[in-house]
Amino acid sequence: MTHTIQPNNPETTPAPDATDLPATEAAPRPAPSSAVPAALKRRVPKYSDLAPLMQFKKPEFSRAAKLKRASTIWELRDMAKRRTPQAPFDYTDGAAEEEITLRRAREAFLDIEFRPGILRNVSTIDLTTNILGKPSRLPVGIAPTGFTRMMQSEGEYAGSQAAEAAGIPYTLSTMGTASIEDVAAAAPNGRNWFQLYLWTDRERSLELIERAAKAGNDTLMVTVDTAVAGARLRDVRNGMTIPPALTIKTVLDASYRPAWWFNFLTHEPLTFASLSRYTGTVADLINSMFDPTLTFEDLDWLRETWKGKLVVKGIQTVEDARKVVDHGADGIVLSNHGGRQLDRAPIPFHLLPEVSAALKADNSDAAIILDTGIMSGADIVAALALGADFTLIGRAYLYGLMAGGRAGVDRAIQILEKDMARTMALLGVSKISELTPDHVRLLSK
Repeated sequence: MTHTIQPNNPETTPAPDATDLPATEAAPRPAPSSAVPAALKRRVPKYSDLAPLMQFKKPEFSRAAKLKRASTIWELRDMAKRRTPQAPFDYTDGAAEEEITLRRAREAFLDIEFRPGILRNVSTIDLTTNILGKPSRLPVGIAPTGFTRMMQSEGEYAGSQAAEAAGIPYTLSTMGTASIEDVAAAAPNGRNWFQLYLWTDRERSLELIERAAKAGNDTLMVTVDTAVAGARLRDVRNGMTIPPALTIKTVLDASYRPAWWFNFLTHEPLTFASLSRYTGTVADLINSMFDPTLTFEDLDWLRETWKGKLVVKGIQTVEDARKVVDHGADGIVLSNHGGRQLDRAPIPFHLLPEVSAALKADNSDAAIILDTGIMSGADIVAALALGADFTLIGRAYLYGLMAGGRAGVDRAIQILEKDMARTMALLGVSKISELTPDHVRLLSK
């Protein structure tokens, strides 16, 4: 039964006339308007009032405490910059030429408006998803990054173990500073993917493919946007070499970051997943190894050779997205290499709705993965809403790595997970499948 409660409106309810009341029940006179409520009268505070407020904590200056206090990826970046020499930090943080592409990629996530639904049950948020035939506890994985142990000595081992603990995929780069076998051994229960640069030497490429399969990698991610090295001007200005050279500048820089140099000098020298040693600039290494003659015929060869899931990374047009799927790709990564190759390249987040619509029109079930510019869980949710099946983070996890090794990577993933759960709850969705393009509006400038 529904009960209707009528409000008591003092403006419409007539007050009893004082003449209608007995003399002993005459209406009391109102208190003077200048009366001060008891709660606003000043008094000497009692100890019992102060005791709950006096909860002084011992200051904590440990790295673990600082990581715990970090609540955004940007705060991890600030910690990373303080702890890491300029050359390796800039290698991670920088991009090609004037870095216009990177700025635009990050601005793309800022220039949106979320459109929340209300009165939905969001008491439980489910962030699990499926990508390339297997479950992932979160809709984000770790992207392939080169020279990772140069950023911090734990490198790929920290990244792969953090991904294993989080239940998400980890991608080892051809230019990674740990071998395929060592990463597999470090995270035996993780979902490990391998990223491949096709070299002019096909035999060496084939050897890597076979090693990846033998080590249990279920997905091969071939990167196709590196015909030549991009002009990464920060690296040029810093005289960036592999391994880092001890010059007067780097020695002075080291004086402010002794922990990094101590770790670097007291661990094994940098080795690579694909070659044992290299000495020279990053650009020279890329240009000496990568094949500028690659065509779709090479993708056909790769599809015939690799029996697992095949993903093509570096897609920047709708036409190329369709073509690589036609040539057998199980998934694509919309990516401009984090802005590190062609400056003024297309922005993956802007391209996403068109690619999603095109593949749907083709009745394709190829996975759409997005990277570049992601710095928060809200960025990830926006990408999923506009058609991405999955996302990858590069810089975001490397900032955590440089800030605190394995614990820093864990913290980066925790921050993103909390961001995603909160954003979805405020949007009124409880699982990823409920996200639609209606939840995001791209703001026009």
